[in-house]
Amino acid sequence: MPSAANIVILAGLLIGLVYGAVGLLSGFCLMSSLRGWWAQGDSRLVRTYALAMGVAIAATQLLAMRQVVDLGKSIYLQPTFSAPLMFVGGILFGYGMVLSNGCGSRALILLGRGNLRSLVAVIVLGIAAEVTLKGLIAPGRIELLQLTQITASATSMPALIAKLGVSETFARSLAAPIISAAFIIFAFSHAPFQRAWGQIAAGLIVGLLIAAGWYATGYLGADEFNPTPVTSLTFIAPIADTLQYQMLSTGLTLNFGIVTVAGVFAGSLVTALATQRFRWEGYSSPQHMLRSVSGAVLMGVGGATALGCSVGQGLTGISTLALASFVAVAGIFLGTAIGLRGALRVRPLASMSA
Repeated sequence: MPSAANIVILAGLLIGLVYGAVGLLSGFCLMSSLRGWWAQGDSRLVRTYALAMGVAIAATQLLAMRQVVDLGKSIYLQPTFSAPLMFVGGILFGYGMVLSNGCGSRALILLGRGNLRSLVAVIVLGIAAEVTLKGLIAPGRIELLQLTQITASATSMPALIAKLGVSETFARSLAAPIISAAFIIFAFSHAPFQRAWGQIAAGLIVGLLIAAGWYATGYLGADEFNPTPVTSLTFIAPIADTLQYQMLSTGLTLNFGIVTVAGVFAGSLVTALATQRFRWEGYSSPQHMLRSVSGAVLMGVGGATALGCSVGQGLTGISTLALASFVAVAGIFLGTAIGLRGALRVRPLASMSA
């Protein structure tokens, strides 16, 4: 009989494979979604993301209410956190995402399609994240964390509502459907999206994959002697761990995050080959490379500081209804807005000069 750890590894690989295939076919990406909405008026992709958020919240909170998974064991619901640091980290990540033209998960997907720019972005992001988490600038991050952290009496939206005198179970059953429904209603309030069956399917599948990750690590990986860290899809620390594992595999063990990263790349590659979407791509100029690498550095540093990315906080963290995740996501949206505003301002000027 396979061990719990092996079951989690297999589940992580399958989740990654599906995410990679769906991400390639649907173009699932927060940055692309917001750029299409704000620059072109096409909100279908952002509604796909909203649908994924709504489904992830509903399915994850159902697992928590049924006591299948203890979300309190995840990093998102720890009582001590630094809201300023997570917010600033989110801004850095969001701005870097614009410079690199996509987040870490999107870079893995594009790499599977033959985009060599994404290879550089993934490597640089992983190194920057490792430097921030455990390397040269880790002491500075830890010092800032200690100076700005607070111990919250309520770590999630249900816990905050429970302070009004109701049980946390009732508070969860109240908050989860309302927040989930808000995202889903927003998604389907747009007529073109209602006819975009591929985008609807992508939103549903990605949302369910978030819950599947929680189930795999929190239930299938529940082992008294060798417990698996309770988590789901996220791509900052796992990309750093993947790079480290490739160099030091004899002294390390596989985990859910590493195999998920590998699965996303493999799922995208297989799908790209099967659908004839694979083609080699590179940088158009040194300036293009500098912009992309700079964005990857900001994503690595910012994502490590914010404890997640547009997927790790934007979907996985939000699915726990953690207050800290809402802070990080607000920073990510602000950083993306600043970056896109600058990009949109430069583009018309470039067009005029041309």
